[in-house]
Amino acid sequence: MAKLYFYYSTMNAGKSTTLLQSAYNYNERNMNTLVYTAAIDDRFGAGRVTSRIGISQQAKLFNRESNLFEEIKRHLASEKLHCILIDEAQFLTKQQVYQLSDVVDLLNIPVLCYGLRTDFQAELFEGSQYLLAWADQLEELKTICHCGRKANFVLRLNERGDVVKDGEQIQIGGNERYLSVCRFHFKQKTGKLHN
Repeated sequence: MAKLYFYYSTMNAGKSTTLLQSAYNYNERNMNTLVYTAAIDDRFGAGRVTSRIGISQQAKLFNRESNLFEEIKRHLASEKLHCILIDEAQFLTKQQVYQLSDVVDLLNIPVLCYGLRTDFQAELFEGSQYLLAWADQLEELKTICHCGRKANFVLRLNERGDVVKDGEQIQIGGNERYLSVCRFHFKQKTGKLHN
């Protein structure tokens, strides 16, 4: 029976690497996958899922207007699909998460979503919120803070390396703009630590 999975973490925990490994495992067994990534994130070129360790794969793009259920259903007319993989799943809309649950429930295809849980202000992204609510299985991918604790928050940095506390929720960037930290260091760096 197919399931909707959400693999979540902060930055630099290996989400894209894990997605690419899963896609490879399916393909190695002659099983077809469909990989999606967010159109808004073109750091490594549009339509590519790229890992920090240097592996990448072509992917279909989704944006806020994409109807993922209909796209996947149309794709089934030309090729059987064994798994759908979604990178940057935090950028999904509520409706798209619902559409992906329909892919699982009506088309019986597993959907594996990979994304950030929260933004630089420790607020849930829309896609993450509904994946946390509706996914059949949740799995946290872990990384570490500079102090050695589990990092589960992300700081946004400006060009001087100073912590940014306000701004738009979505600002695409990598290590030059974001730093994964533990809760203590998040509160300390954002001035939210009570003494």
